[in-house]
Amino acid sequence: MSRRLAHRRENDNEIIFLDQHHPWLFFLAVSTMLLSCVDAFLTLQLIDRGMVEANPVMYFAMLQGTGFFISAKLSMTALGIFALVYLAKAHFLNRFRTGLFLTAFFSLYACLVCYELVSLFRLM
Repeated sequence: MSRRLAHRRENDNEIIFLDQHHPWLFFLAVSTMLLSCVDAFLTLQLIDRGMVEANPVMYFAMLQGTGFFISAKLSMTALGIFALVYLAKAHFLNRFRTGLFLTAFFSLYACLVCYELVSLFRLM
């Protein structure tokens, strides 16, 4: 079983896929997935209290039912996280490492969950 942490030769620097990634990527991936679960729960709580889903894709998913909404939300998040971790060493527009997008999504999800919590407390 291969456990490549870094490239062996100078010519390998163009290869972007490694077998192991930095533990920070694991933290970001798991935390973003957990925040997505919390977001789904808080969204359902807020909708029960009269709020409206602002995301048109998730609004359509919600019209299909709660189970479909949760499975669509979590599967889209998981697929995005998987792609970003897989391409973590790639460069977007030859400037930014793709792994930075995972940090940005984690930060945005954290802000969204905080906003939802504040909204939920205001409605109570």
